[in-house]
Amino acid sequence: MPPHAYPAAPPPPTAGGWGPPPVPHWTPAPPPPPGPTLFDRLAKDGAGSKLLAWVGGAVTLLGVVLLLVLAVQRGYLGPLPRVLGGAALGGALVGLGLWLHRTPAGRTGAFALAATGIAVLYLDVIAATSIYEYLPGGGGLAAGLLIAGGGLLLALRWDSAALAIGVVAACALCAPVLTQGFTPLLVAFLLVLKIAASPVHLKRDWPWLAVTAGVPPLIASVLVINRADELTLAGISLLAAVIGVAAAVLTVKVRPDDVTALALAVGSPLPALLTTAVLDRRLGAGVAGAVAVLMLALWAAGRRSLPGNFAAAVGGVGVFALFQATALALDGGTRAAVVLAEALVLAFLAKVLASRGPLLGSLVFGVIGTLLTLGTAVPPRLLLDEPWRADTAGFLVSGVLTALVLGVLAVVLPWVASGLGVLGRHPFPWVVAGVVLLYAAAGVVLCGALLVSQDVTGFLFGHSIVTVSWTVAALVLLVRGIDRKSLRVAGLVLVGAAVAKLLLFDMAALDGIARVLAFIGAGLVLLTAGTRYAKLVATRRISADS
Repeated sequence: MPPHAYPAAPPPPTAGGWGPPPVPHWTPAPPPPPGPTLFDRLAKDGAGSKLLAWVGGAVTLLGVVLLLVLAVQRGYLGPLPRVLGGAALGGALVGLGLWLHRTPAGRTGAFALAATGIAVLYLDVIAATSIYEYLPGGGGLAAGLLIAGGGLLLALRWDSAALAIGVVAACALCAPVLTQGFTPLLVAFLLVLKIAASPVHLKRDWPWLAVTAGVPPLIASVLVINRADELTLAGISLLAAVIGVAAAVLTVKVRPDDVTALALAVGSPLPALLTTAVLDRRLGAGVAGAVAVLMLALWAAGRRSLPGNFAAAVGGVGVFALFQATALALDGGTRAAVVLAEALVLAFLAKVLASRGPLLGSLVFGVIGTLLTLGTAVPPRLLLDEPWRADTAGFLVSGVLTALVLGVLAVVLPWVASGLGVLGRHPFPWVVAGVVLLYAAAGVVLCGALLVSQDVTGFLFGHSIVTVSWTVAALVLLVRGIDRKSLRVAGLVLVGAAVAKLLLFDMAALDGIARVLAFIGAGLVLLTAGTRYAKLVATRRISADS
């Protein structure tokens, strides 16, 4: 045995003696037992009684509705006996449900009877308001709110989601028959159901109640389009949006993870935005603007107190509504300038709030505004063709303002994005921003030159100024980029662009003194740039060596 060598320690003993420890045997978890099938559910004790009770309630309610319609068509009894008879039947059904609920064995029937009775009372109020006009619109809605609220409070007391959903669903499905189709009054009665259901949904996590109460008024708001005057339609759509968003905000305050609240917050304003397609242009812009103010104010006020996904969704709807209002209110070059100005405001808002949400909205508005600029305000033909033959002074002033705002946005948006850590080291976004900035600067110069001299002279001298200005900008970038690689690269690229413009465009398009000025001016600037830049680089090397 070599020196300092010791025998290896024996392995630890196992149950069968000395040897390696046993490897544990892995056994897969047993699969979960299959859920009950539909046959199993129907075969349960009491399943048939529940089904019969609710089907009987639905059939009874449908019979009452058909009786009211038939009584009107054939003149059975008089209007007042019909209303009083419906109220008596509804009250009797509710009373019978209360009596049955005293014993556990009768509660299934009690839920169905109470839901049917409350629905009969609510529909009786709709008939008294819509068909017989015994109640004014406001009085009928108030009575409906009392009945629906009482029924839903009863469901809350009995802790029965089925009763609450049954009441709301029955009233919502049968109401269009008594209002003779989709009318503003129907939307109002459906909104009453939504208002009555909101406190119950806040108290209990019954998502299907929120869906059952929230979806019908939104659908009715869309279907009532072209069936009401414009002011009534605008008011109803905005009221539906406010009520739906308010209910969503209250719900998400109580239950931040409630998905139905998020869906209602996004869906409630959509009917109002859809109605703008049939409204007068100014009225439609006002409706979309009101939705934008509502949603953006909610986003600004609840950015830190509301859940992140909820606030982002609200802000997104607000930004879309803002764009829709702008598109409806304005046209032509004015629209492009305002959209770009809104993008600029959103970019500064993102900087102040250090939030990426407004930055995304600014980017979207910026892209749309740039496309509008290229299409209407500062089209490419203005820079390449002979625009002085057709363009008016107003068009050129709009072009100057639009191009100026576009140039500012091309600088501010990358600056804000870089400050928020969105832009990395990839050069593509910076190249795009640089191209947009060059186009905007050329638009400002060309439109301004044509305003001074709206003929061929203004066009030619405008292009010569553009070429010289590009070389000046390249000089500034090179001087400022002594210590920054990105600025040096941008300056050299701009030099190449200026030279390419000189050879490919100015040589062919410009004439006479304009061409001479472009070449001499650009040449002198490039010569100065080269001399100055070389001196700065040499000075920097001497300082580094010493």
